Amino acid sequence: MAEDDDIVLSELDDEELVQQMHDDLYDGLKDEIVEAVNILLERGWAPYDVLTKALVEGMRIVGIDFRDGILFVPEVLMAANAMKAGMAILRPLLIETGAPRVGKMVIGTVKGDIHDIGKNLVSMMMEGAGFEVIDLGINNPVENYLAAIEEHQPDILGMSALLTTTMPYMKVVIDAMQEKGIRDDYIVLVGGAPLNEAFAESVGADAYCRDAAVAVETAKALIAERRKSNSEAAEG
Repeated sequence: MAEDDDIVLSELDDEELVQQMHDDLYDGLKDEIVEAVNILLERGWAPYDVLTKALVEGMRIVGIDFRDGILFVPEVLMAANAMKAGMAILRPLLIETGAPRVGKMVIGTVKGDIHDIGKNLVSMMMEGAGFEVIDLGINNPVENYLAAIEEHQPDILGMSALLTTTMPYMKVVIDAMQEKGIRDDYIVLVGGAPLNEAFAESVGADAYCRDAAVAVETAKALIAERRKSNSEAAEG
């Protein structure tokens, strides 16, 4: 609880509490987020509403300020960690209630590359936006990606690289998907400091995401687009 402001979370009404949670997420206040999530659940809020109205909306605000250069990586990591603490309470309840997810993503740093700050940030921001994320970690050969795709059937495959020497490995993975005839079944997003749009296009990815906020926006837009064309195809 934020003692310096003398705010007692349990004394706030629902609307004020949700607003306070947005502020506390922004400030990376983990304990306050946990307390507030529990208060809303005790007041009879559905876990999905706590997720979307408090946590996802709070992280959306963080994402906008990160994209616009107002917040930086350390602050966003703190916000994401606070969100994760709230998610730890909600996740089992969401599974129990069968709440809808925005989508599912498998993500990992490619073979030969052990950098993971950017990837971790994307994972956390995607989770904060309501995605289910399967994080494969670092140094992933093509077999890891293919096995994870088969097991989890995600909407999106995300690959990250920070070294110019490991960037070309993204094409190895995409080519392997092509050979198996599954490339078009998945949205492929790539990211990392040395990449750009032209590189993403040259390796056959759907989009290049320059940072975590852009990754969330791009993922949501491409999933919405794909679902729309799938439903139109089904109707047609």
